[in-house]
Amino acid sequence: MSKPLRVSVIIAAYNEERTIGTVVERVRAVPLDLEVVAVNDGSSDRTGAEIDRLYAAGKIDVALHHSKNRGKGAAIRTGIARSSGDVIIVQDADLEYHPEEFVRMLRPIARGQADAVFGSRFLGEDRRVLYFWHSVGNKLLTLLSNMFSNLNLTDMETGYKMVRAPLLKSLVLTSDRFGFEPEITARLAQARARVWEIGISYSGRTYAEGKKISWRDGAAAIWHIVRFNLVSPMALPESVPTKSDQSAEELPLPWSRILE
Repeated sequence: MSKPLRVSVIIAAYNEERTIGTVVERVRAVPLDLEVVAVNDGSSDRTGAEIDRLYAAGKIDVALHHSKNRGKGAAIRTGIARSSGDVIIVQDADLEYHPEEFVRMLRPIARGQADAVFGSRFLGEDRRVLYFWHSVGNKLLTLLSNMFSNLNLTDMETGYKMVRAPLLKSLVLTSDRFGFEPEITARLAQARARVWEIGISYSGRTYAEGKKISWRDGAAAIWHIVRFNLVSPMALPESVPTKSDQSAEELPLPWSRILE
């Protein structure tokens, strides 16, 4: 019987002191072999202190801190570099996405059918009803991404993308903010990865509840889609020194080169 796959969960957090503890508890409740990697992206509230508390309690396996805010993409790259699981997924530090979906998302990878699984918010699962124009924007960005990548996704902008770790660590990722989503989609398409989609439940939050993405990020995503799909990434060094402390400021990137 093959050994169960270990899933590294990267929690990139910026000013999420109210929800980070609940998110970690929900992740830990998932019946999988998990490694929890939390990255405090220069928060100005007590998010960093909460991460350290959870680390001391053994609920977080790796706690990393940026001394200043560098953006979601930068925080995810820091987390990927320190992840040691067979599969990697990003978990936002709010309460919009539900970690219990990990089990269903892992199945196509565990069966050897997929290299990456996207959790789609538009495939019929339960979801909170919120902003009409956000959904229109997401669908337009997905359509544009599909036109360039030749994938038939329904939700390119989803925050749930589960990827085999060796593949993910081979991709050259450079976007520091929310451009991470179109960039990783483009890179997976260029790597000819086998991509699956699974419908997930989703509880979107309002701006009053702390939602950070804005129309400016949506407009920037158009440029990111065109740029990342048309421009091939440059190779980065293969050797990666290890760090023994919890500081992430000088953490090198582990990517070797884009898969041919």
